[in-house]
Amino acid sequence: MRVNLFDFDLPPDRIALRPAEPRDAARLLVVRPDLPAPFEDRMIRDLPDRFAPGDVLVVNDTRVIPARLEGFRARGYAGAWIEATLHKRESAAVWRAFARPAKRLKPGDIIRFRAADGSDDAEGLEAEVVEKGEEGEIALAFALAGAELDKAIERIGHMPLPPYISGKRPTDQRDARDYQTLFAQHPGAVAAPTASLHFTPALVAALAERGVSIQKVTLHVGAGTFLPVKAEDTADHKMHAEWGEVSAATADALNRARASGGRIIAAGTTSLRILESAAIADGTIDAFSGDTSIFITPGYAFKAVDALLTNFHLPRSTLFMLVAAFSGLDLMQAAYKHAIAAGYRFYSYGDACLLFPAAPREPS
Repeated sequence: MRVNLFDFDLPPDRIALRPAEPRDAARLLVVRPDLPAPFEDRMIRDLPDRFAPGDVLVVNDTRVIPARLEGFRARGYAGAWIEATLHKRESAAVWRAFARPAKRLKPGDIIRFRAADGSDDAEGLEAEVVEKGEEGEIALAFALAGAELDKAIERIGHMPLPPYISGKRPTDQRDARDYQTLFAQHPGAVAAPTASLHFTPALVAALAERGVSIQKVTLHVGAGTFLPVKAEDTADHKMHAEWGEVSAATADALNRARASGGRIIAAGTTSLRILESAAIADGTIDAFSGDTSIFITPGYAFKAVDALLTNFHLPRSTLFMLVAAFSGLDLMQAAYKHAIAAGYRFYSYGDACLLFPAAPREPS
């Protein structure tokens, strides 16, 4: 499909630079393709009323790491400032990263990353550029490995806010809390699964009282989620792989819930993508552990998910393509137009949608 079909105009003042306080005070646009009036303006706190006893909400329990590193390339007498955003771990000591300015780097270069506080006497971290790819991607082999490397990244890294936020204000200590979900448990993501940023203990308790259970999956979200789609046709776009896992226990719980008539609601596109990666043709969800580069565009036949909670996404992005596949391109263009006119807040710290499918999943 032509990528320009997924474009839309968004006024800059609709981009949220801070989350709602409290988190569950954000707004919620319910989109129902099966109704004559498909849009309903609600609040995140109304979510329990939109679910039924026996439904299961699936959340991503990945934890964001401070993956944006700053340092200097040392080459002879010439130095250059380098920023690297880690996006996928390859081994105990090697990470893939997006660097800027990447043109100043070549294999064999050494980068000395400094501490996040910028102090000269603070212990830093050294890495060698061992590979250089396209669009600013590099592979970094660090001087430390395993848990020691993890601790060093925690010490010197910055929270990797999306460019549409970090380009308008500096990252601060509040972001260390705000850009982490209530369910964050397994470190490895370099972007938050933002639909889950809306959850509070009170909201989780209200869902439990409603009879809605919560199951956890893991997808370590990569920085590739923010890369623009530069191809003119979706068939020519390459997705970056991300590591994810659906445990056997979670898969069994989801299959039992569906067999009993419950619906599976994905909290976020990341939860949806790992569930769809784990599902087989008849809709059964298998255990899964490994990389996925699933790319969902209109025409995709959804197997695992009955509804989707998600934030508002960038124009021409793979995530807007996904929601267009789920609820219909024309309807999602209309939904975003409605949201803009109604003053909804967009992107990672913004409001959310509860989407129902354009074509309900056939029972297995």
